[in-house]
Amino acid sequence: MTPTLQQILLDHVKAENAHDMQATLATLHPECVFEDTATGQVFHGREGAALHYRQWWEAFNLVFSRGAQGSGRFTTDGAYVAEGLYSGRHTGPFLGLPATGRELEFRFAVFVSFRDGLLAAERFYYDLAGVLRQLAATERDLITLRRTTP
Repeated sequence: MTPTLQQILLDHVKAENAHDMQATLATLHPECVFEDTATGQVFHGREGAALHYRQWWEAFNLVFSRGAQGSGRFTTDGAYVAEGLYSGRHTGPFLGLPATGRELEFRFAVFVSFRDGLLAAERFYYDLAGVLRQLAATERDLITLRRTTP
């Protein structure tokens, strides 16, 4: 791990929590890849990353924190693995579900790789069913979600 990678990661998290798109994208490699394993979505490049962030930021006023059980570590090959906590409120449509105004909190794991001193890839793992339960999604919502999510 170099101080540069640690700093770019800190800058990324700060920009992400502020929902500052320009600053967030500045921490990403132009050929970055974002994989949301729960929804099956994969986003390519900074344009794809912007779609990923807009999807979450327009639906939730989420803020990342370590939480009581969260942690993060650089691996020997320079990747970063973390467990964290997102918390916020459902303020806009998410995967076709209208805003509920409900509070939301969920744990996640993320695997981050770097290229040329920038974030090159992020792979997210979280419990989508748990998120939907917190939003009080109905069976009808879930059927619609299955039809529209890859």
